[in-house]
Amino acid sequence: MNTLRLPVLFLLLCAVAQAALKVATYNVENYTLANRMVDGVYRESYPKPENERVALTQVIGAIAPDVLAVQEMGTKSYLDEFQRELKAAGQDYPHTVVLDGPDANRHVAVLSKVPFKEVKPHADVPFTYFDQPAKVRRGALEVIIATDQGDVSIFVVHLKSKYTERKDDPESLLQRSLEAEAVRDLVLTRFPDPAQAKFLVVGDWNDTRSTRPVRALQKRGDLVVGELVRAADSRGHLWTHFFRREDQYSRIDYLMVSPGLKSHVVGNRATIHDGPGTVDASDHRPVWLTLDVQPKAGR
Repeated sequence: MNTLRLPVLFLLLCAVAQAALKVATYNVENYTLANRMVDGVYRESYPKPENERVALTQVIGAIAPDVLAVQEMGTKSYLDEFQRELKAAGQDYPHTVVLDGPDANRHVAVLSKVPFKEVKPHADVPFTYFDQPAKVRRGALEVIIATDQGDVSIFVVHLKSKYTERKDDPESLLQRSLEAEAVRDLVLTRFPDPAQAKFLVVGDWNDTRSTRPVRALQKRGDLVVGELVRAADSRGHLWTHFFRREDQYSRIDYLMVSPGLKSHVVGNRATIHDGPGTVDASDHRPVWLTLDVQPKAGR
């Protein structure tokens, strides 16, 4: 090879390497005050233990996403603490936002290495539940990233858990389904033609892929809203959540892409992270993908 061409080749390779946006979703398990077991002792309203926070930074450092969508975050002060700890561990996320939704304790949030073109906090996402007005408990947080392929919207969603005291809605299936439908309709209000739109819907949906909530987010009638990106860990395992009380593993965390964005998913796949620290950091495992788009600098 002509040695004079090496600098040109190097620049081309760098350009290709930079033309990417890595997006991850992660339920960080009660990064706030919560009742929990700490060193075998039950604690009420106790912050996330230091060993779990250290493990979180280890996991996120190994993935190094450009955009990190998180669930079960506390208020802004907790997000600020999380941001500082990540920066101290070598992952600087100067752009952050947390959504203040109807749930006062657990929030969705985004940390980003690239600037947001716009933030749309959808805190008031209504639906009707047993003939009564209700709202999606954690809302839906939308951040918009400007790229060389057009704007990419990322919706962060954390649907209702299966915990409930209502006997008329076992495991909150109806409530979670109605939340999913409300979020889907919100997305379609923003993007009536998903085939021409570039967006992701990511987060903890608290249900498995064949259930009504997960199906509802993907389609309305015959209209395809999005498609779940297939994901596996380094061993081919598919689970993202470990339910300690029942010794149960399941896949409830997802990255869904619009038809208009699907072709930009590198390898048409996502990765479930299973590296060191994952077991200690959270009862969930993060899921990430790479888009072959180049974020634009500045707002």
